[in-house]
Amino acid sequence: MYNICVNPTHPSPYDLQQDVHRITLYSTVAKEHQRRSMRKHLTLHLDMNCFYAQVEQRAYNLYGLPLAMGGWRKPDGTPRGIVATASYEARRLGIETAMSAFEAHQICPYLVFMQIDYDKYKGISRRLKAIMEDFAPDVEKYSMDEYFMDVSFLRQHSRAGIEDFVKKMKGAIYSELGLVSSMGVATSKTYAKLASGRRKPDGLMMILNPDDAAQHLFHLPLDKVWGIGRRRYAKLQRQGLHTIADAHKHGPALFRKLFGEMQGQLFYEIVTGRDQARVLDNEDHIPDEVSYMHTFSDWSDDEDRIRGEIVKAVRKVCYRLRGYNRKSRRWACHIRYQDVKWDGVTFAFATPGHTNLDDYVLEACLPQALRIIRQALRGGHTIRGIGLHTIEMLQVDQLELFFQENKQVQNLYLAADCINNAYGADTLVKAAIKNGVPGKTHFVNRS
Repeated sequence: MYNICVNPTHPSPYDLQQDVHRITLYSTVAKEHQRRSMRKHLTLHLDMNCFYAQVEQRAYNLYGLPLAMGGWRKPDGTPRGIVATASYEARRLGIETAMSAFEAHQICPYLVFMQIDYDKYKGISRRLKAIMEDFAPDVEKYSMDEYFMDVSFLRQHSRAGIEDFVKKMKGAIYSELGLVSSMGVATSKTYAKLASGRRKPDGLMMILNPDDAAQHLFHLPLDKVWGIGRRRYAKLQRQGLHTIADAHKHGPALFRKLFGEMQGQLFYEIVTGRDQARVLDNEDHIPDEVSYMHTFSDWSDDEDRIRGEIVKAVRKVCYRLRGYNRKSRRWACHIRYQDVKWDGVTFAFATPGHTNLDDYVLEACLPQALRIIRQALRGGHTIRGIGLHTIEMLQVDQLELFFQENKQVQNLYLAADCINNAYGADTLVKAAIKNGVPGKTHFVNRS
């Protein structure tokens, strides 16, 4: 039964994970993600090991075979696409995420390629969450294959009691889904996520006190921690801070000096496992940015078709912004070239004001994008992919003084969202999208 929208200002539920097969950007430092209480708590992080690959290995009895998700072979056997993830058998041979399928084939000629069956994994992810909710009420979906759970009710239990709880949940998941997972339990959300990654596959690590953290986590480089990306890590390295242990040793002063009083203090707290980030419900889980990237099945020198891919990218990002009830004024677009390094050009642009309507974004983006594409084509390059992401976001209800979206255009997009949410994502689309670059994608349902 369809949930039909009769009022365009209140659309049917948005599918905010549509075509999203990577972890969305997310941080524990946001003020609205913090707990109001300073009491001690415990958080569990669950990570389904090589989720897509594991599901397909079980579905087609491919256990023991090296499997790469996201690639395919042309009729002549030439591999195409990008490795979105790979089984552990493939990883042991050197197959890595984001590697081209051609390069992966060079490493392992007998590598099995499969495309991503998004609807299948989405359904299994729902069943996974239902199993977890049988063990605790507060469960946060971080991505399709990662979940957080508030297990503060276990604080008074012994280490053996906590371990028994986790093993029972792992067993229930395996019994119903036939899938294994790694879990981490810690006194902070950040450390729980770090812990689950230390014992893959099918592992368990508990960070219940400072000695546990010192033994298992202190040696990790700081860029393994949420919020400490490449640039921030480089700043810390220049000051002699390389590991979590270094951060504990030096204290918060250097973080405040490098990143500001409030932000620096928050970074220090997440790095040292003192953050008060809470397990969020689905409505609270809004990423720091919304992005889209599509690598074409084959390179293209057709300007009209590449333009159609830009229209598609804008549509995907703006749809999710409307679903999150967010708008952006500053954006970035990436034009990826087909060459040895897969380099390209990234440029920033601004809309007249904060918006989540395709028309305004296209009007600001297309002139610059097409100028870069024409220049690249004249220089002998071909185009292999298009990306788009927001640089900043704000809530829809924050009004602007000098810019207002056209109300008719706004209602048109909200009405289109209602139809697409009820009857399928591509029920009502711009005609230009149909003129995109032909070929396969990572996803079975878009091939």
